[in-house]
Amino acid sequence: MTSPEVAPEIVRFYTETIDEADRLTTTADGRLEMVRTQELLHRYLPPPPARILDVGGGPGAHAQWLIADGYTVHLVDPIPRHIERAKRTGATVELGDARQLTAADASYDVVLLLGPLYHLLERADRDQALAEAFRVLRPGGLLAAAGINRYSSMFEHAAFAHLHKEPMQRSIGGILASQIHDGKKGFTAAYFHSGEQLRDEVAAAGFDDAQVYGIEGPAWSMLAAAERNTGGDFRETPLFESALTAARMAEPYPELLAASSHLLSIGHRPG
Repeated sequence: MTSPEVAPEIVRFYTETIDEADRLTTTADGRLEMVRTQELLHRYLPPPPARILDVGGGPGAHAQWLIADGYTVHLVDPIPRHIERAKRTGATVELGDARQLTAADASYDVVLLLGPLYHLLERADRDQALAEAFRVLRPGGLLAAAGINRYSSMFEHAAFAHLHKEPMQRSIGGILASQIHDGKKGFTAAYFHSGEQLRDEVAAAGFDDAQVYGIEGPAWSMLAAAERNTGGDFRETPLFESALTAARMAEPYPELLAASSHLLSIGHRPG
């Protein structure tokens, strides 16, 4: 069987443009995403040494701390550069695609999809990735699937003082209307979810109790802009702690989902 092809612009972006290994550690908003993702996952993960399949796990940013916590992690990613870096985490690794996993049925306690869904622009491809996650999870197993928030680019470029420029307005307006970034400039090709859409896609794939959290909360763009506009390091500052607190306080209020940069959906395969 022929494996699905990853869009070449996505491969180029992660091979030549960005070092994904540093994204969650070297900036304040990246660290905010990491800390909040860890917090949310820790609420739902079964105790170690549960088996975790980290699909689209990149260079192993999450695999590294999961292994340190005692979990058994197998990482799958379509980018050879990521696979080489991920080997250093202690995870077993495999070059592969979220839409066609090699894992056996019901062979994992947890499946993480912390990147694939926002690089699959077509609903059918996202459905296929979720169906594969469902297949390889044991009954009762945990799914954690991330999406980029539909409105994140507007918040980001407003905070960076770009949005008043007409070309940027056209670009961001196109993303807001279509929910798709074409990958021609800046970030690579991507789909932008609303919270309701992400929850509905996970539920439609058969997962029970699907729910969605805002990862970074409503103050992430302010934190990112402060760091970018001053050239400072805001990872260990009162502003970082305030943004983290805002993310935690926003959780009970679904209307604030739209203010996060990333969304995290949690669901379980029926037992």
